[in-house]
Order: sequence, then C-alpha cells, then structure tokens
Amino acid sequence: MSVRQIAMALMLACASTSAFAQTGSQQPPPKPEEQPVYEEQVVVTASKVEQQLVNAPATVSVVTADVIASTPATNYAELFRSVPGVNLSQTSARDFNITMRGAASTLATSTLALLDGRSLYLDFFGFVAWDLLPVNPNELKQIEVIRGPASAVWGANAMNGVVNFISKTPRELDGNTATLTFGAFGRDSERGQQLAKGTLFGVNATHARAVNERWAYKISAGGYTSDPFARPTGAIPNGTGTQYPNFANTGTTQPKLDARVDYDQASYKLVFAGGYSGTDGIFHTGIGPFDGNGVGVGYGTMRYSRGGLKFNVFTNQLNGDARGLLAIGTNGQPILFQFNTRTYDVEAGNINAIGTRNVVSYGGNVRFNTFDLSIAPRGNSRREIGAYIQDEIFLNDRIRLNLGARFDKFGNIADPVFSPRATLILKPHANHALRVSYNKAFRSPSLINNYLDTTIINQLDLAQINAAFAGLPGRAYAFPVRATGNETLTQESNQSYEIGYTGIINNRATLSAAVYWTKSSNEIFFTQTGRYRALSPPPGWLQTFSPGGTPILPPASILGILEVLPPACSSPVAACTSGGLPSAFSYRNLGRVKNRGFELGIDGAVTRGLNAFANYSYQAQPVPDFALSEINLPPTNRFNAGFNYSQGHFLGNASVSFVDDAFFQDVLDARFAGPTQAYTQVNGAFGVKWLRDKLTTTIKVINLLDEDIQSHVFGDILKRQVIGELRVTF
Repeated sequence: MSVRQIAMALMLACASTSAFAQTGSQQPPPKPEEQPVYEEQVVVTASKVEQQLVNAPATVSVVTADVIASTPATNYAELFRSVPGVNLSQTSARDFNITMRGAASTLATSTLALLDGRSLYLDFFGFVAWDLLPVNPNELKQIEVIRGPASAVWGANAMNGVVNFISKTPRELDGNTATLTFGAFGRDSERGQQLAKGTLFGVNATHARAVNERWAYKISAGGYTSDPFARPTGAIPNGTGTQYPNFANTGTTQPKLDARVDYDQASYKLVFAGGYSGTDGIFHTGIGPFDGNGVGVGYGTMRYSRGGLKFNVFTNQLNGDARGLLAIGTNGQPILFQFNTRTYDVEAGNINAIGTRNVVSYGGNVRFNTFDLSIAPRGNSRREIGAYIQDEIFLNDRIRLNLGARFDKFGNIADPVFSPRATLILKPHANHALRVSYNKAFRSPSLINNYLDTTIINQLDLAQINAAFAGLPGRAYAFPVRATGNETLTQESNQSYEIGYTGIINNRATLSAAVYWTKSSNEIFFTQTGRYRALSPPPGWLQTFSPGGTPILPPASILGILEVLPPACSSPVAACTSGGLPSAFSYRNLGRVKNRGFELGIDGAVTRGLNAFANYSYQAQPVPDFALSEINLPPTNRFNAGFNYSQGHFLGNASVSFVDDAFFQDVLDARFAGPTQAYTQVNGAFGVKWLRDKLTTTIKVINLLDEDIQSHVFGDILKRQVIGELRVTF
C-alpha cells in the first residue's frame, strides 16, 4: 500500500468509525434513485494533502467545474465574487484585484495564486494578474480558495489567503472543445462618460487525447478582447473638489496557449507542461494608471509524483512595458515602465504515515528571481529558500490536531521568517467539524518596494489656495516629486485567530461559519515622506506667482503658503500625514492594524440538477495604531445568493451580490481618495444543449439591473453586459 493510500485510509477509518457506531451494522447501498445528489468536495490546498472539505484545517471554499461552465463571468477573478470573505475591485476592462478579509486595493499583494501548485504571483510588484492564467475555463476541475493566512504551508505572500486553480488531466479532458463568446456592454454612465456601446469577443479551443494507458496530452489556445469601459467624470466624492483626471482609457487583448503531456506509470506519474499568456490594457498603481503593452508570461514546468513523494520544477518568464498615463517624468514625457523578470523554482515534498495516528507532511523549495526594471534599476536578483513540516494527529475518532510550521529566508529580509499554524478539530460526527485555529503568515517586500527610483511631476491648482490665482496663465503649478524604494523594509505579517465550523447536512449541503480576529503588523504603505518648506521651495515657486515679472504677493507670503496645509489635505477624509506640498514618497512599515469579522454560508443540492448557495460576510472597520487615512476600508456587509442548474437539455445560473460602501486611498495622493457607493449586482445565464449535448448555446448577462457599479473610487464604471456563447464538443 502506498503512503498516500495509508494516509487516506487513516482519515476514512476515523470517519467510518463514528458512522458505524451510530448505525450498529453495515447498511445496504441505497437504490440508484435514492443516491444522494450532493457530493462533498475533496481539497488539497489547505495542507498539500488530499482530504475531505469537512476535515480541512483551514476555511476553504470550492468553485466547481459546473459553476465555471455556466457562470456569466468573462474573467477568472469575477468567479470569486460569490465566495464569502472575498472582496473584489475592478478598475478597468482587464484589471481585477481580490483580497480575503480585507479591502481590495489596486495591486492587491496579500493573496497567493497558484495553477496546479505553480505560483502565479508576480514578484517584481507583488501582485497577481488574473488575466495571465494560460488555461481555458473548460480545462479547470475546480478552484480552491483558502480564506485566511496560509504561509505555514505555502510560504511568502499567502498572507490573507490562497487561490489554487486545479486543472483537469488530459485523460479527463479527452476530446475536443471549442467556445465562441461575443457580447456588448453599456457605457452611458450617469456618473461618467456617455459613450456608445462597447463590444467584447473571445474564442478558445482545447484538444486532448489519451494515446494509450501511459501517454496522454492536451493543447489549448484562446484569446479575448474587450473595448474599454466608461470612466467616471466630475468631482471625486471626497469634498475636495478634485476632478477625475482625463486620460485615454483602453480595453484589453489577451492571447493564451497551453500544452501538457502526462506519463502514467504504475508506480509514478510525470507531467510536463508549458505555455504563454498575454495581456494589455490598464494597470492601476499607486502613482496612477499605466497602459500595458505586450505584457506576457511564458512558463514551463515538470512535476513528478510517486505515492506521497512530489518533486516540482517550474520557471515563469515575464516581459512587457507600460506607459504612465498620469505619471509624467522630468522630461515632460509619460514614465515608461519596462520590465523583464525570470523566476526559477524547485520544490520537493513528501507524506508519511507514522503508526496509526499521525500523517506527517514535509518539504521545501528554493526560488531564484532575476529582474530588469526600468524604474528600479538597482534591484537585479533575489534568492528565497523555505521548508515546512506538518503533522495531522488523530487523537481519536472525534479529536484531531493539525500542527505545522515553516521557515523562510529571503535575500531582502535580514532574519528568517517563522510561520506557525495550530488547528484543533473537534468532530462530534463524521460530517461535522468545529475548528479552533491560530495562524501566522507574511508577505515579503517586492522589488519595487525595495528599489523604486523615479521622479514624477505632480500638479497643484493654485486657485485652490486663493481665488485670486484663478487668472494666472499657469494656475496648474507643476512640481517634481521623488518616489523611492526602501531597502530596510521588513516583512508584513498577519496573525489570525479563528473559530470555524463545517458541516454536511443530510448529504445535501455544506454549512459553514467562521469568526476571525487578525492583527497585521508592519504593513507596507506608499506614503508621503517629505515636503517642500519655505527654506527649500520647489523649482520655479517664486516665479510662478510673478507673471510678467509683477509679483502677486510679497515673496514672504508666497513662501509662507508652503507652511500651510493645502485644501486637499485639510479634508477629514483625505488628511495628509506629513502635510504641505509633497516632495517625496516612499514605502514604510506602518504599525499594526486589527481586523475582525465573521462569515456564514450554505451551498448544496436542491434537486439532482439544481444547486443553490447563500452567504453573508461582515467586516468591522479596521483599527490601525496610526492614521486611519493611510488605509483602505473594506465594505462592512456583503451578501451573495444564487443557484446553478444543469440537467437534461438546459443549464442556467443566477446570482445576486450586495456590496456595502467602502473607502480607498491607494491611488496618487490624498486628493484622489474617496468612498464608493454600495451596489447590488445581479448576474444570470440560460443555456440549451443540442445534438446530444455536442452543441451548447448560452445567453449570459452581467449587471442585469444596469446599475452604475464602481468597485474602486478611481476605477471604471461597470454597466450591463449581454454575452452570447456557443460551445461545441466533438
């Protein structure tokens, strides 16, 4: 018997003991028509060991293949809108960011994303580009979402959660599938631009074949393109009078290609895979929007498994450039950000059963990155090494204890980082589990955090200081601001305490609940670190107030303006911590932030073909020990409900999501901070299967009620999208 079989046998034995004790004897199998219509998911992401969802030592949600097939979503990030505890912000036609149990900012840095265990995290800026996933939706078996810290297993950057895309094997895909998607969306926003309807188009195809008992392969390709959404116009809703800047918004084009070959032996398995995914369009950052061009990731991977032993090697090769749309350099031209990064990773792990009560998993990885970044020229490489060990202890059939820890050493962090996890699981019944857990996780400073080095030109409307300046020819005064990295940054860390429950109700539904308290320390923020003073005014400051050589005010008064907070910094929602006219920004570790909240959810089968779900998430306002204006504030309340149907010739999907108002301050300076309005998004889809399920036609609608949805104060406005889809299987 293999190690993996031993481990699974131990877990099944503990589950069956309780069930047998209650029945007293083995029951005959139910008749076919009485078979349960609900199957509990098996997950691997929680501990790198296959286990039933009810036994996972962390809070995990699963997006199934049926949901992926019928959802109206045109991108992967949108799939997580209905997951409790997950906050999503969309800032352009291509730019999505998600954060678990926290505010979703631009370039969200605290979520680790994986494809079959291969990291999709972009180390140079420390975020995930969700459109750079190289596989087509029909290739995914399920998506596992860990809500909460997971560095004890996955290492750096799994600070608030992990998303693991698990693909189908070529044998599971065996056949050919082609999908054509086309649609249109509104761009006539009441709070933004009045544009003609936009269009979107997508196509993908997958070919898979099991050649014989040992060899199987698949190859897939696809592409997606969309016009830009509408930009908001008018004053930013923060009371400062600051107007939304006008820049050339762009859509997106996203090609992808992927290939995989599997070799299955009786005692081991080999997987070889490689591919490319590309994107262009708007990336929103702390210094404003950038228009990406030719951004792409090529990858290659080899995975070997033999029982519980696993050995993986992969490389990610990222290239691209982006042009600043508001970030202007000292030469008067938009800042050009060119990036070229190479990632190489080797990982090994194993699982051993010790006696009858312990399943021990352990492993580690070595990661090496090279960087060539135009706005961070001094950073060129980084080395990382980490190792973990985890023991699942079966104290008896009702009590389990999961203990784990990981050490990581990063080249840019002085000391090793220790990430422990302890989870006590109480099982009064095989289908019910109560968890009490402690986790600590971390995020490493990105290369940009450490080595950013550029100067941008900012502007100040002098009429905001004094109405007398409104007549000045150059009332928009331009001044330089230095933006630099910080090599002394330490890692961000997050400690989490959680009480959770997962239960299977009548073999029909999964019920979940979680209450959590977190404390984030040394969070990394891009913040003002310098100001112009009367003794060191910005270039041309005095001359600006003297058109034609005639001073409007005495020089002393002109210089004195620098000692007074500008209007944008005196607003209660946009206070500048350093005040004055900013001369420098940099990254700093800022104190601690406390969060707390709870999540409730139910997901299960109503009939054989109909599944329904509902969940609610509550997040209290974060409590920092520094200025509240430095952080984003997440929506307090979120509610999701919906269903997924697939039976006979018909399939359908419908969902409603309510998201409370939120507050964002992470783009440009304090003048551009502000709240978003609460919104309700209704999505739906209806499809018909033809020709013995070989042909499927579907109509999908996103934002059925056509609300003006703005999920980030600086983001685009989402209107109704109507999408047609044609899928052929042969």
